[in-house]
Amino acid sequence: MSLRITPVLRNVATRRVVVAGRAATPLLRRGFADQAAPPPPPPPKKEGGGNGLLLALGAAAAAGAAYYFYNQESSAKSTAPVEPTKADYEKVYNAITDIFDKEGYDDGSLAPIILRLAWHASGTYDKADGTGGSNHATMRFPNEAGHGGNAGLGVARDALEPIKKQFPWISYGDLWTLAGVAAIQETGGPVILWRPGRIDGVEAQQTPDGRLPDAAQGQSHIRDIFGRMGFNDQEMVALIGAHALGRCHTDRSGYEGPWTFSPVTFSNEFYNLLLNDAWQWKKWKGPAQYEDKKTKSLMMLPADMAIVQDKEFKKWAQVYAKDEQKFFDDFSKAFATLLELGVPKDQFKSEPYKVGQEAEAAPAK
Repeated sequence: MSLRITPVLRNVATRRVVVAGRAATPLLRRGFADQAAPPPPPPPKKEGGGNGLLLALGAAAAAGAAYYFYNQESSAKSTAPVEPTKADYEKVYNAITDIFDKEGYDDGSLAPIILRLAWHASGTYDKADGTGGSNHATMRFPNEAGHGGNAGLGVARDALEPIKKQFPWISYGDLWTLAGVAAIQETGGPVILWRPGRIDGVEAQQTPDGRLPDAAQGQSHIRDIFGRMGFNDQEMVALIGAHALGRCHTDRSGYEGPWTFSPVTFSNEFYNLLLNDAWQWKKWKGPAQYEDKKTKSLMMLPADMAIVQDKEFKKWAQVYAKDEQKFFDDFSKAFATLLELGVPKDQFKSEPYKVGQEAEAAPAK
């Protein structure tokens, strides 16, 4: 059963106070260092025409390095036995939406944490050397899975594993990013144009810890992290608006609570609350975070507050608070870009397209 929420239902929804003390699902997270695992080996050097990557994949597989994190099978596969069609990916999309409803988990939905999986699998990209991003799905391997920013994402990976078994021809990179698209669209958000083409890589292509946002930091950190991926200020603020979904968990990031009163509805409410509610420091033994003065049931991270403390960031937050459709349009474009970071263009066999039968209209180009 899909959780898709229409604009009409979203507009008539009433605010509900979230019970304090329940745990969380952030997108911007506190980046705890991975103390147990040694730093990963450097990624294979690229050679002309992408042949260097293919040779590296073959060599690593021959050496037994490309073991699969879940069942120890090789995962360096880039093609399906039969060329999948758009209808095939539609079936995968529908299977993904069927797992979103989960009674007893957070607010009854896996969509927010699956969105975070897609975000974190893509947000490791470095435009300087082309490493990271969604192309190799390296969070399948223990070292990257153990990075502080990825704490708790085993829930999302495990939830999607039966779908991978049902459709073994789809790469993990395509599965995770398609699931992120479904998470946005099925919670009332905008249509995200998507296309397949990612391949699954090997352990040596894991990225180092520290590439994901640190929720305890401010404006300069946000610009460093998002700028490394190639985003501008407007795109940064739009992407952070995904905090409309989910909540933070004390046993993962250390933070606690949801950002909005409807943490399974994608909307512009994050900006409205950030700009218009009164916030204060939360008095507790956990890491520094804000709570709303009125109900003390909502939270904001220090990195969230950096948006209102920065003139350029605040300008875009005000735009999105006043105009949800503008937020949806800008988020759709930025998120589609995020999901393709690190993927060579020649791996894509089509232009991006709309997936999901309930998607109403493609965003403006």
